[in-house]
Amino acid sequence: MDHCSKTSCNSSSPFDCLLFDLDDTLYSSKLGIAEALRKNIDDFLVERCGFPEDKAPSIRVELFKTYGSSLAGLRALRYDIDADDYHSFVHGRLPYDLIKPDSQLLNLLRSITQRKIIFTNSDRNHAIMALKRLGIEDCFDQIICFETMNPNLSKSSSPDEFPVLLKPSMDAMKIALRVADVDLRRTLFLDDNVRNVAAGKALGLRTALVNVPINPLVVKSKKKN
Repeated sequence: MDHCSKTSCNSSSPFDCLLFDLDDTLYSSKLGIAEALRKNIDDFLVERCGFPEDKAPSIRVELFKTYGSSLAGLRALRYDIDADDYHSFVHGRLPYDLIKPDSQLLNLLRSITQRKIIFTNSDRNHAIMALKRLGIEDCFDQIICFETMNPNLSKSSSPDEFPVLLKPSMDAMKIALRVADVDLRRTLFLDDNVRNVAAGKALGLRTALVNVPINPLVVKSKKKN
């Protein structure tokens, strides 16, 4: 397959495609979205799972450390949590008005002729909302998200039948890369999480650990891992 079919590739670039993380990569972690998300997860643990309010933050942290996310941990522990309900609760209440249009980011993305793909652990509704708030929703060819990596979750007969797959799980990464249909050696993966970047590198992607705002020189001329 022609991996550059959707956009014209720049022959002088070492890359045919760029995979972008979303949260804390395309917009700053300092906006307050991350703090609001943590609060919403704590509220979910209390209201939907019955955990004591004073224990919720430490439980959230432990679930993240052990399972990669609170949702993954809860389902692994056999809590019958519907993923759509969880995402609606923790993302649906976020103060998206804190995310403002970013003209500099828009211009940077428009200057990149290669395929550009969002690769996020978040659900699709959250990804679309954040991209729209940034004003860059038309800059990407594809969104690879929670639903992409967990297509069978809604068919499970028990909470632990299908483990929740998220970055940096190798299984999640492989599903995402198969869906993206990219040449690993000519794909740059940008993420703010060290573990995610390490997983991408282990699979053969070219990688960049980024800070917000994204350094244009990293995006446009990155040539080494």
